[in-house]
Amino acid sequence: MTNHVVLYEPVMPANTGNIARTCAGTNTVLDLIEPLGFQIDNKRMKRAGLDYWDKVDVRMHDDLDAFLKTLKPTDEMYLISKFSSKNYVDVDYTDPNKDYYFVFGKETTGLPETFMREYYDRNLRIPMSDNIRCYNLSNSVAMVLLEALRQQGFPNMETTHHYENDKLKDNYNRPERYERNLGKDN
Repeated sequence: MTNHVVLYEPVMPANTGNIARTCAGTNTVLDLIEPLGFQIDNKRMKRAGLDYWDKVDVRMHDDLDAFLKTLKPTDEMYLISKFSSKNYVDVDYTDPNKDYYFVFGKETTGLPETFMREYYDRNLRIPMSDNIRCYNLSNSVAMVLLEALRQQGFPNMETTHHYENDKLKDNYNRPERYERNLGKDN
């Protein structure tokens, strides 16, 4: 099982850099569908991804059709769109025999309508109020990807870690550390 974040014609280098960093931290493949609205070596994009670019499996696709040709029959592709009525948390992402592809649209115009209609049953929505037009792309990727990883048990990821200079180290072994009314009934 492999997770893929697919960005359709991204235009903002900072978003793509932030998403690349998330992909590095979660062992997720980053598929980029061209044309991109920036050069892949854009200084702002690299800065947003810091020094993690060498830890990301980036796959370039000439266009949407070229990307679709890479999918296998067992792959699960989901289009993330505000126009869907199906919630992204209502999908099971745990089949170990499948790769999961989460497709996100261009920041300015989203995904092509014809593509969304062709894969109507594969459109998923992130709930939001009507106070905004949409969430930031990199935040949307993090929400959906972390839900899939949560369901999958965070494969090949540390769920706890203690650092030599851990800010909580001094309090870590104190028995009363959780006794400060943190949801505990009195």
